[in-house]
Amino acid sequence: MDNKIVEIFIPGPAGRLEAKYYKSTKNTSPIALVLQPHPQYGGTMNNKVVVDTFHTFMENNFSVCRVNFRGVGKSDGEFDNGQGELADAAASLDWLERENFDNSQCWVSGFSFGSLIAMQLLMRRPEINRFIAISPQPNVYDFTFLSPCPASGLMIYGKKDELVPLEYINELDNRLKSQKGINVEFQSINDANHFFTNSENDLTKNLDKYIKKETSLF
Repeated sequence: MDNKIVEIFIPGPAGRLEAKYYKSTKNTSPIALVLQPHPQYGGTMNNKVVVDTFHTFMENNFSVCRVNFRGVGKSDGEFDNGQGELADAAASLDWLERENFDNSQCWVSGFSFGSLIAMQLLMRRPEINRFIAISPQPNVYDFTFLSPCPASGLMIYGKKDELVPLEYINELDNRLKSQKGINVEFQSINDANHFFTNSENDLTKNLDKYIKKETSLF
């Protein structure tokens, strides 16, 4: 399956964006965009959690893209504190939709800083109907913009996340619970830290289960 993953360059607002892309052979397959962790802390689209998430979507017959934000790897430009990265994510989603105009569902996913950008993109793009936020950091970034949250999704985090105190996750959970017709699931992985070190299998199992459950609804 790996030999069908191609390197591509997407025209972005600050120049070209380096990306990896897998096109499903299935007609009207769903699409997913997977976003990387923080560029200034060594985050790239080749981060293990990002790659594992990408592969889980692939195995579920998605056409899926993961992308390096501006200034990362072979992507042009330089880090822009989130604003530019959101524009990069929007340009990547545009490209993915053009390539798969007959898609049946549109998902966005991100890890750590990438989950913030994914959620901001969700607020701006009504066609996104599911999301997966991995290790969100509501103690670092303000997630209050998610009320109301426009789509159902999954927030997944490690019980031993050394960067995010649990009360911030619980507070976010409580805020997103009270919405009609929207179901944001919060799942914790017991022994996992922020990066899911040695818990990657548990993470991909949970992701796979959630993706299978939600794609069967459409």
